[in-house]
Amino acid sequence: MPLFALKSLLLCVLMVGAVYTCMLKNYTLWIEKQDCTQCVAINTTICSGYCYTQDTNLRGRFGRTFLIQRSCVPLSLVYRAAHIPGCPKDVNPQLYYPAAHCCSCRRCDTRTHRCVRTSRIPYDQCFTTLDSVKKQNQSAVEISQYSNTSSSALARK
Repeated sequence: MPLFALKSLLLCVLMVGAVYTCMLKNYTLWIEKQDCTQCVAINTTICSGYCYTQDTNLRGRFGRTFLIQRSCVPLSLVYRAAHIPGCPKDVNPQLYYPAAHCCSCRRCDTRTHRCVRTSRIPYDQCFTTLDSVKKQNQSAVEISQYSNTSSSALARK
């Protein structure tokens, strides 16, 4: 019986490391740029997983000593360039995106990381559609035609 208890304890200790894992994960990021007609899917790496966290019901200085809040954050980031097709000549078609190289459970530093996702914009889809680009181009053509007709009318006077 003691051997069974020892094996069970060892299994629980090993499972703690498996439950609280913070590691690299492949992620598809959709990027687009204003005035460009296409959206591009980029494969990158992000930090994902669970870290040990402990909250307390105690208030004040004494309660903060028992508070442990860690996030799965990248230790090193590399910024890579992506080329976005369909951009006008006056728009730079390059856009830089982050790729994580190493992850760790650390206290989240708000000066260097976004600790809470505040944006309600999903990054798994594009907002640029061909219909919206066609409408923008059509309205730009109409404006230029209107300005050409008004300038020619002024020239006649």
